[in-house]
Parts: sequence; C-alpha cells; structure tokens
Amino acid sequence: MAVTKNPLIRNKILDQCFRNTGKRYFINDLIAECSKVLVEIDPHSRGISRRQILQDIAFMESNEGWTVELKRHRIDKRVFYRYADTSYSINNMPLNVVEINQMQSAIQILSQFNGMPQFEWMNELLPKLQQGLTLHQQKSVISFDSNPYLKGIEKLGELFNAINYEKVLQITYQDFNSDQSYDLVLHPYYLKQYNNRWFLFGFNPEKNKPDWNLALDRIISIEEVKARYLENTTIDWEEYFEDIVGVTKPIDAIVENINLHFIGPTGKYIASKPLHGSQKSKWLTEDLFEVSLDVMINYELERLILSYGNSIKVLSPNRLVDLIKKRLEDARKHYY
Repeated sequence: MAVTKNPLIRNKILDQCFRNTGKRYFINDLIAECSKVLVEIDPHSRGISRRQILQDIAFMESNEGWTVELKRHRIDKRVFYRYADTSYSINNMPLNVVEINQMQSAIQILSQFNGMPQFEWMNELLPKLQQGLTLHQQKSVISFDSNPYLKGIEKLGELFNAINYEKVLQITYQDFNSDQSYDLVLHPYYLKQYNNRWFLFGFNPEKNKPDWNLALDRIISIEEVKARYLENTTIDWEEYFEDIVGVTKPIDAIVENINLHFIGPTGKYIASKPLHGSQKSKWLTEDLFEVSLDVMINYELERLILSYGNSIKVLSPNRLVDLIKKRLEDARKHYY
C-alpha cells in the first residue's frame, strides 16, 4: 500500500484536528489538512477525497477503530468536528481488535527466529508483546523448517558476531571420524545452513584453506585469539555453493553432468521442487521423469540420491553409478 494511502497517517492527522480547540475544522478543512501532509510525504499525491475522509471518520468511531466520541457542531449549514473530550487522543488508546490480530500474526512469524543472530532482542520483547495482547490466544498457522533443539545452535550468535567484527578464533572441534577433539585456528568468513544444520566456513592457516568447513554441532568450545584477522579476498560465497548440493566441496572436484531417472509419482514431486538450480528435466513417459544436473559429486549428493530409495535410477556418470551401487549393496548386507 502506498504511503499516501495509509489510513493510519490520515487517522493521526484527523486526531490532531479533533483535539484542537483553537480552530474549527469543517469537512473542507479536514480534507485540506490531510492533503497537505500527504503531499509532503509524496509529491505525486493527489490529496484525499471527501468520501475517503468521511469513511475515515466512520472507522475512527467504530468498534473496529477506536470508538472515538466525536461531536458535530453545526454553524448555519456547516458542521465542524471536535472530540467530546479534547484531552482524548487515539495515541493514548490501547490496540484495537484489528491491530491486535495483526500483532499476533507478526509475533507468530517473529518467534520462529528465536536464537538467530541479530534477533536476540526478541527474547525480551516477545514476552512483553504477548503479555500486552489481552485477547484470546490466536491459533498457530505458520511454521518454519527449523530445529530449536539442534546442538550447537547456541553458538550461532557468537560466530555471527565474530564474522562481523573480524575476530580470529581458536576452536575445539571433534569430527565424526575421531574419538578425540582437537584445536584449530580459524578466521571465520561465512555461515551456511543446510538440511537443518549450520556450518561455519573460514580460513584455516594450518591447512592454508580459505574454505575450511566446520559443523556447529561438532564445535566444543570457542575462544577469541589476539591475532591479525585475514580478510577473505578469494571466495564469492554466493557463487561458491552454485555447483554443489549441500556444503561439501571435495578437493579438486569438477562439475559433472548427472543424469537421473525418477520412477512413478516421485517424478511429479521433483518437477515441482527441483533438486538443484541447474536442473533440466523432461517426461519420457507418463511414469518416467528424466533429470539432468550440472554439479560436483559429493557426500550430500549421494545422500540425496539414496533418500529416494527405489524411486530413482542413476544413469551417469559411471563413477556415481558405481558409488550408489556400492552404497545399496552395503545396505542390503544389513538385511539377512
């Protein structure tokens, strides 16, 4: 909605007029006051019509508005408007029904961001807002794909700030393939979420890698190191993930053309929700959907393919065909 059409702006202007005991505001005066302010906000504004002003007054007097008590004083054939109690103002009134419903909807959405960096202020604000809304609790109608119980999520804000303020970190880390933790120094550059898990990317001086990747749920502790922060000058993070599924970019990996067949109803799902931005696809038959991807072969791509079970067949490249075959053969050995 354009700012010149915002009813709240007009209502506030009318509120000031109705409170003013030093001047009589007839309908043309109200139109002039609203038009003057709207033109200041938007030079292209054509002002406001008599009909709109009368509708605004009716709304302010209604239960959906502020139920204002407005007096109409007649002089000859003209009427000027003034509050019955000129100390009254809509700015001093509690939220009306419409505003409360809008606020509750906003709270539902905002609450999904609890724990996210730059949203720490909501931990204190949201309870206050909810306490101030006196109507019945509005039912929940929206949910984001997030996991508030994910291990390591509490470190997200600290790492976000370390990137913003260019802090060098010493991280104690334990990966999935080791029983022992180890320490490493990292110059943090980027945070990435994939499959409900968060990953930290940065420069590891020991390995001389600018895209060292750590899963937040495997980070044991974080300490700031007093050292000169080395800025990222080599990686465009928006482009970095264009050629992969997930977050893992294998050393010396190249982009390959991946050809897949989806069998049965799964094809309709993949048609509506592509696996990757490079996806090209077509229906070969009513039950056979062909997909082509230009990506690097990595761990996440393998897992994605395996997740479709018997609804998918890998056609090429041969290296990927062999990898998936081996995974399936190893899985079959568990059933005897």
